[in-house]
Amino acid sequence: MIDIKLLRENPKGVKKGVEKKQYDTELVDRAIKLDEKKREINQKIEQLHAQRNKINQSDKKASNEAKKIKEELKDLEPQAQKIGEDFIEIVSQIPNLPSDESPIGKGEADNVEVKKWGEPKKFDFEPKDHLVLGKKLGILNFETGAKVTGSQFYFLYGDGVLLEMALVNYALEKLSKKGYIPVITPDLAKQRYYLGTGYLPKGEEAQTYEIKDTDLGLIATAEVTLAGSYADEVIPQQNLPLKYIGYSHCFRQEAGAYGKYSKGLYRVHQFAKTEMFIFCEPKDSEKYHQEILSLEEEICQDLQLPYRVIEMCTGDLGAMAARKFDVEVWMSGRGDYGEVTSTSNCTDYQARNLNIKYKSPTGNEYVHMLNGTAISLSRFPLAIMENYQQKDGSIKLPKVLQKWMGKEVIK
Repeated sequence: MIDIKLLRENPKGVKKGVEKKQYDTELVDRAIKLDEKKREINQKIEQLHAQRNKINQSDKKASNEAKKIKEELKDLEPQAQKIGEDFIEIVSQIPNLPSDESPIGKGEADNVEVKKWGEPKKFDFEPKDHLVLGKKLGILNFETGAKVTGSQFYFLYGDGVLLEMALVNYALEKLSKKGYIPVITPDLAKQRYYLGTGYLPKGEEAQTYEIKDTDLGLIATAEVTLAGSYADEVIPQQNLPLKYIGYSHCFRQEAGAYGKYSKGLYRVHQFAKTEMFIFCEPKDSEKYHQEILSLEEEICQDLQLPYRVIEMCTGDLGAMAARKFDVEVWMSGRGDYGEVTSTSNCTDYQARNLNIKYKSPTGNEYVHMLNGTAISLSRFPLAIMENYQQKDGSIKLPKVLQKWMGKEVIK
C-alpha cells in the first residue's frame, strides 16, 4: 500500500508515478476524495462523542440532547466504516511508485538490456528442445502429469529428480555461505499474505489457487510466506538486514495467454523454487537489490549459462515493485533468451500491507522488502538440458552440480 501521507501531501507526484506505471490516475483522485470524506466524518464523530461525554458528566438531566447525539452517531458510524472500507479498496489499487532509476516506458518492448554474459553455444548437430531430450532420457513426462492432474503438470523420474535436488543443494550451500538463512516454508498461506504480497486469485493477472471453504491459498512463491512471517511485528534495528533463502513448492494459475515460448517446463502450474528475501532499512534497499542481482548472475555464471540482464521499464514493473531486473538465459529450444530469475525492490509497499516495521531511534518505521529467485526448478533444468545437450541426446552436467549428482553425464 502506498504511503497515505504522501498521497495527501504530494498528490501530483503520486499521479505522475501512477501514470508512469500505466495505471489510471483517477484512482488517486478517488482515493483523495474518500480520504477527505473519511476524515471529515470521523472528525464529526469525535466531536459528537466529546459532546456526549460532556453532557453525561455535567448535566445528568440533559437526556434529550444525549438521545439526539446517540441517533446521529447511529447514522454516522456505519457511514464512516463504509467510507473507510471504500478508501482502503481504492488506495490498495494504487501501485508502488517507480524508482527514479527505472527506465520510463509503456510495456515489455521498452525494457532495457543492461548486460550480457557468455556466448550461446553453437552445436555441430541439430539441437533438440528439453521436451524431446527429457522424454528420450526418461526423466521428464508431461503426458502422465496431464493424465493425473491436468495440462502444465509433469512427472520427474530418475536423474530428473536428482538434477532438481542437486540444484537445491547447490543453491542452499551457496546462499547460506553468503549469509542467507535457509528456510522451508509452508506451501499454503492465508489470504491476507498472498494478497498483501500481490498474488491475486482472480482476474487477468490471477496466480493463486484458493482452497475451497478456507481462508487459505497455495503460494506462488516463498516470498508470500517469508513476508507473512513478520506481519504485525517490529524488528529491532540491530537485527537488520534479515536475509533468507526460502525453499517451497510454487503453484500458479498462469491464467494469461503467453504465446509459443511457454511450452514445457517454461510455464507450469507447479514447480519448486529457492527464493532470496531481505528485510532492511530504507537507506539500504538499493544496495541489497544490487546484491541479489549479483548473486543471480553468479549462479548463472557458476552454471556456465549465457545470460542477459534486463531492467523493467516503468510500465512493466507491476504493482509491487519500484525497480525490477530480470535475468534471461539462452535457451536453444527457442533460439532466444528466456527469463529464469527476477529481483524486485518493493520498498515499503508490501510492508505497509502487512504492517512490518523496525524500531529506530526516532520511532517505528516501515522496513523495505526485496525478493529475488535464486533457482527456479523448472526453468533452470530446462536451460541446462538445452545448453548442455550432446549429439547422442545425453546431457553433460555443469561442473558445480556433478558432486551432488555423482556423475558427469545424464544418459
